[in-house]
Amino acid sequence: MRTDVWFVRFFRAAGLGLLATATAFAIAAMGATAQTAPTQAQVTFTKDVAPIFYRSCVRCHRPDEIAPMSLLTYNDARPWARAIKERVSKREMPPWFLDKTLGIQKYQNDPSLTDEEIATIVKWVDGGALQGNPADMPPMPASEDITTWRIGQPDLVIKYPTFKVPARGPDLYGTLDAPFGTAEDRYIKAIQSRVVDGSSRKVVHHALSYAVEPGDNADGGDDSGGGSGLFLVEYASGKNATFYPADAGLLLPPGRNARVSYHFHSIGEEVEAKIELGIVFYPKGYVPKHIQWSKQLGQEAATDIDIPANSIVRRDGYTRLNSAARIIAWQPHMHIRGKYQCLELIYPSEPVKTETVTCARWNYNWHTIYNYDPGVAPIVPAGTLLHVISWWDNTTNNRFNPDPKNWVGAGTGRTIDEMGFSWIGWYDLTDEEYKAELAARKAGPAKDRPATGASAALSEARP
Repeated sequence: MRTDVWFVRFFRAAGLGLLATATAFAIAAMGATAQTAPTQAQVTFTKDVAPIFYRSCVRCHRPDEIAPMSLLTYNDARPWARAIKERVSKREMPPWFLDKTLGIQKYQNDPSLTDEEIATIVKWVDGGALQGNPADMPPMPASEDITTWRIGQPDLVIKYPTFKVPARGPDLYGTLDAPFGTAEDRYIKAIQSRVVDGSSRKVVHHALSYAVEPGDNADGGDDSGGGSGLFLVEYASGKNATFYPADAGLLLPPGRNARVSYHFHSIGEEVEAKIELGIVFYPKGYVPKHIQWSKQLGQEAATDIDIPANSIVRRDGYTRLNSAARIIAWQPHMHIRGKYQCLELIYPSEPVKTETVTCARWNYNWHTIYNYDPGVAPIVPAGTLLHVISWWDNTTNNRFNPDPKNWVGAGTGRTIDEMGFSWIGWYDLTDEEYKAELAARKAGPAKDRPATGASAALSEARP
């Protein structure tokens, strides 16, 4: 081969190789630029995640509050990014355990995240948990102490006597009294029982407040199996305040004493337990149209709870409403092996019709009240049966279970025993009021009506 021809072929090949190499470097450089340059699709803490945290998380997740870490700033949240993703993806946080697959889905003061908000947090974590532009941060939420009154400034505050809980010993049960000091009928508009400080929060299992006649020495009121006391409100971990609907309230007669029925437990150090009761009244002389009640219902089957080792058990309780009613609120109640609870309505019709209106997973650390949105609160006829369905998980799958090898039975107080009922808030309706409210509900927009036909999904939703 002639030398000049060989050189031509060599340089042609080399030129193509250099061109290919240059092209590859250019493409790689373009790719690297695309990975590092900010894009519209990137999710950042300052612009996308912080607003979610500020709405639903930072009441607890702030310095010196009950949550284990703060989420106020990027530097606070970044080390916890993967844990945050896991908890929100499982809907373990924020603490709102309502089953979103069936029943009524509109509630007041719902802190839960939407599917879109969860997807945003997941995308933020999977994308490297970027900070973003500090100028995009929303305004810092106002400082708030979780022990402050959720009902606003009360008109009346009852300070129960301080109780010294020893460092060690059995669970303690009893009552503490203090005078209301009222001299005339007053109707309660909102009420809340609270522990005063973090130390008290650690030792108070629950505290039920009543209004009792002076000299009444009974152990409990109308929801504790005896005594003449009028039940007012319960304190339990994670439980929110009670707000009565417009033109509904509870009568506090004059001259009564406040009584708290308590359950304390020792934590290895001596603690002074301090509990207060706060009340917001309607104006003097005002009489609301309805009296609201709050009671433990559907617990007839709970007295003989029988949960063998390594088993899942279901129990059913029933309560008949003798008057037509509007149901305002529902709160499940079990102990540490509780797993899931539903409220089903059995209507007095022929043929019998049922409707599962609310179900929730149970977490003993959060005694959440689910306050129905007024537009969808159940309106039921006289004779309706409230059917409370409870499941307990006494297996190793229940991470809160202290000993799945042990049989568990019913108990009236100890945390290691079990209970099962629902707190129901409602007010009675006359037949005329029931017909009028039902007609107004049916005439309203379809999107505001309660879910129907939910009971068919119950078997699929249970644990």
